[in-house]
Amino acid sequence: MTHDEQHKAIVGLMDFARKMKRYDQEEFEMLVKRDKDDEDLDEKAQRRLVALYEQFVGPWGR
Repeated sequence: MTHDEQHKAIVGLMDFARKMKRYDQEEFEMLVKRDKDDEDLDEKAQRRLVALYEQFVGPWGR
């Protein structure tokens, strides 16, 4: 996953942050902080971001 794809997924999830359960919301906030620091996500964090995206936004298309 490129940094641009990562950022687009996070921006796409921003509107759904309030609908997330607390655990999901805390993980999402961590991902947002890492994105703001221009940090590339590791494989585990990328999988979690894709899972959140598919759960709240829709199918992940590359």
